[in-house]
Amino acid sequence: MHIFGVDIGGSGIKGAPVDLDLGDLADERYKVLTPQPATPDAVADGVKEVVGHFGWTGPVGITFPGVVSGGATIRTAANVDKSWIDVDARALLSERIGGLPVTVVNDADAAGVAEVQFGAGRDRQGTVILLTFGTGIGSAVFSDGVLVPNTELGHLELHGHDAETRASTKAKEDHELTWEHWAKRVTKYLAHVEMLFSPELFIIGGGVSRKSAKFLHLIEGIRAEIVPAQLQNNAGIVGAAMRAAKAE
Repeated sequence: MHIFGVDIGGSGIKGAPVDLDLGDLADERYKVLTPQPATPDAVADGVKEVVGHFGWTGPVGITFPGVVSGGATIRTAANVDKSWIDVDARALLSERIGGLPVTVVNDADAAGVAEVQFGAGRDRQGTVILLTFGTGIGSAVFSDGVLVPNTELGHLELHGHDAETRASTKAKEDHELTWEHWAKRVTKYLAHVEMLFSPELFIIGGGVSRKSAKFLHLIEGIRAEIVPAQLQNNAGIVGAAMRAAKAE
């Protein structure tokens, strides 16, 4: 079964048809840059381009980098334009792509459900936390495989700062941090999350997951197991498609 997935991020909008039997992309993904400012209309046009690239005519799952209420309404917009807040994203995006059925889900939650079904969190019990490091830090928390949605742990306060402003991949790039310096910040962040939730497993996702060999060995003193996301930066696309299929 193939369903289309789109992952809206702070820097890029990417999508592809997903083979839900394999939990993998059925075609090479297509990506456009996230418009700046990332207003609802501008981002919707980006989604339209991605979906239109494949001539897709079926259901579409779409992630959003913020809290999504009821599978439709946007409640927070930390890394896109604030005009997204209170927008019915499901209605807007469905209209923009020709009335196709749309399911909207938090981006990290989408990545998390994909990793728990097909990747590093498969068959893992207890508390599992996926963290996506990119423009911000997204989070997906699972208890015995059940998702606690919209946790937004990237916005925990850490040493007087919003955690994602210190430990995201964007923070590493903006401050030109070495992998060693960045890993120290990530370690402090993980220690804080571990103190609050005591997970058995951390899954590190987002674009940086494909570079895990550069930094995972530098993270020390965390009791939980730490592994990279197996689906890497495609997890959000896969998870979005999974949610769209579930809504059918």
